[in-house]
Amino acid sequence: MRCHEYLQLTPHKDFIPFFNHPKADDDLVRRFRQACADAGVGIASVLPVLRWSGPGEDAREAAVRYWKRVIQIAVDLGVNRINTEFSGRPEKAEESERAFYRSMEELVPIIEREGIDVLIDPHPDDFVEDGLDAIRMIRGINCKNFGLVYVACHTFHMGGNMTEIIRTAADMLRLVHVADTMDHRRSNGLRYITNPPDSPARVHQHLKIGDGDLDWDEFFGALNSIGFYDRDTVMVSSVFAENENAEDVSRYQNYTMTDYIARHLNDLSKGTT
Repeated sequence: MRCHEYLQLTPHKDFIPFFNHPKADDDLVRRFRQACADAGVGIASVLPVLRWSGPGEDAREAAVRYWKRVIQIAVDLGVNRINTEFSGRPEKAEESERAFYRSMEELVPIIEREGIDVLIDPHPDDFVEDGLDAIRMIRGINCKNFGLVYVACHTFHMGGNMTEIIRTAADMLRLVHVADTMDHRRSNGLRYITNPPDSPARVHQHLKIGDGDLDWDEFFGALNSIGFYDRDTVMVSSVFAENENAEDVSRYQNYTMTDYIARHLNDLSKGTT
């Protein structure tokens, strides 16, 4: 018996690999869509990671070409939602921002024409990591087809101000990833030791709910406060750390997410938040 009714198509070497041209031809796209239909599983979103903000012009131009194929794949799959990352470099933030908006000039008309939502995650080790800065960047595109992805386990790299980010994003927030993480800032920033000591590495996990430091009542309550559960939105279970018992963890995530949503909806009906 299946646990989830929908899946998210994440990077895969046979379909849309990280950073490179999609490898799925029209036949594979048709067969994948049919296989999902036969299994009674919908495709909620497509997740490419391409260097459309790469500070190198050759890489950026290539990423725009790859994005055009990704958009066509999404359309052919019957999917109107893509979630992705800014995919620039933090040590070249200004150059990455210029590249990002340059890519928008070419891609926004295509995205608008196809009626696709493109939702962006400020990923750790990107040129935009702070959640409020990400909202500003997305507003700068000046296109309602673009919005924010809130990845819960990136919270402590996004500024730690979960409720403020979620409420500021409001209707711009249309997709969330649910996984727990430890707060790397605790113990005077020495909770994790990396060598050499000044390493710029970003540390986070994708754990099941309850195995980290996130306040899940705050998370689900903040989503409730912006009407996330009443709109056309997607919530993705995003646990990476449990391959050896993935099926059990998937069922646990599904049950726990559903329970949190129900409890917070019930609290709202009683007039509390």
